[in-house]
Amino acid sequence: QLQLVESGGGLVQPGGSLRLSCAASGFTLDYYAIGWFRQVPGKEREGVSCISSSDGSTYYLDSVKGRFTISRDNAKNTVYLQMNSLKPEDTAVYYCAADWGGSSCHEAEYDYWGQGTQVTVSS
Repeated sequence: QLQLVESGGGLVQPGGSLRLSCAASGFTLDYYAIGWFRQVPGKEREGVSCISSSDGSTYYLDSVKGRFTISRDNAKNTVYLQMNSLKPEDTAVYYCAADWGGSSCHEAEYDYWGQGTQVTVSS
């Protein structure tokens, strides 16, 4: 019913680009903040980028500013994360999540989570 499905992950060389997609089903993402989070083994999950449910304001982790761009396509009920100039330290499982009526990028406030997609940046 209420599901988020990530896609677009894969193996890319340093300096390359990927676009992750987060497709919602069972609900419309218009009323949700959508966040991208990532996690590597042995480390806590961190918020990479979030976009609010109202004015479209965005948040970016300092280490990805200028390289990643989050965007919405409400007609397709999908949120994207364009990742450019990828670095090995970007390697992680990336999750999208939805927070009804939200405007934050705090993991504990997000209601629905996707299954994750692996991003590997390596030569």
